[in-house]
Amino acid sequence: MILGIGSDLANIDRIAAVLERHGDRFRKRVFTETELALAARRKLEAATLAKRWAAKEACSKALGTGLAMGISWKDMAVRNLRSGQPTMELTGWAAERLKAMTPPGHRTRVHVTLTDDHPWAQAFVIIEALPDNVSDPPIPGASA
Repeated sequence: MILGIGSDLANIDRIAAVLERHGDRFRKRVFTETELALAARRKLEAATLAKRWAAKEACSKALGTGLAMGISWKDMAVRNLRSGQPTMELTGWAAERLKAMTPPGHRTRVHVTLTDDHPWAQAFVIIEALPDNVSDPPIPGASA
């Protein structure tokens, strides 16, 4: 069953301008060390971070909170499987909200998709509840 859906569209040039204006202060407030390390390895840092910004916004919408209810930017972290598939790791208040949304006898999976086409970066997040008694097919590229 679908518990939440969120989407967001971010302007890459706007993120680049914020990076130029606020630099590491912005980076450290919004992104995890893992996200920043990935962006630093990429040719287009602003596009990489804009996609992750959009994913965090989309995730907060899928959680039904937006960013106004105490959720922290760093409570939502985009990670990539070995295959490159993005995933969302929730900690802190975001993880508590996810737990509160999850019906008894279910576990959740957070699906993420990212794309960019300059000047736009886009993300969709779907939060799915799966019955505990049904086994999942393995996610391609996930480590055991």
